Amino acid sequence: MVNPELIDPIVERVKSEFHRYKIFKDGVVSVFTEDPIIKGPPPVVHSIKARMKNESHLRDKIIRKYSTEDPISQENVFDRVTDIAGVRILHLYQDQFTKIHECIQKQIDYGDWVLYETPKAYTWDPEFQDFFTRQGLEVEVKESFYTSIHYIVKPRKDSFITCEVQVRTLFEEIWGEIDHAINYPHPTDILSCREQLRVLARLVGAGSRLADSIFRTFNDRMLKEK
Repeated sequence: MVNPELIDPIVERVKSEFHRYKIFKDGVVSVFTEDPIIKGPPPVVHSIKARMKNESHLRDKIIRKYSTEDPISQENVFDRVTDIAGVRILHLYQDQFTKIHECIQKQIDYGDWVLYETPKAYTWDPEFQDFFTRQGLEVEVKESFYTSIHYIVKPRKDSFITCEVQVRTLFEEIWGEIDHAINYPHPTDILSCREQLRVLARLVGAGSRLADSIFRTFNDRMLKEK
């Protein structure tokens, strides 16, 4: 058990900068609500969630990182915890991701955002691995069947402020919320729940493919009728 007296100053250091994180987070959200390509019509983004990491989850994460070979400290906490501010972009079907990715890349090209690290796509599906690789993303296969795309962006290179941007379909969001309720911040040891989550992930993958097929058929018909 880590001594709380060692953790409290680190937590307080982060909390003292919450206002800076919130300002940047709100700016990130505004990009996805105001960008004309994203707004449409038709709209690319279904909905947006944004949050600041609550204190209990922040403390738990700091404790986990404190107990490693490279302990967390007041000096390195902002480099080690990069999801203090978070924005989640939800869309209906996979093909829409290309425009969302282009929107993010445009902010980087303009110099409005800087990538803290290479964007990463977490997936278990081989077909989706190929799709994300073609977008220039680093792909990591998760044994847990977790699926989401993560970007860590900063307002400028020398800033310590970061915001995690997650992008996923509504199908993937359903799985993610169920998994989060059971496995976060500590994984469940109930074997049947872990197995059921894997089955659900496969159903989500099938649903995502079906949604893509539906919209491709619909969009092709709309183009022919113009």
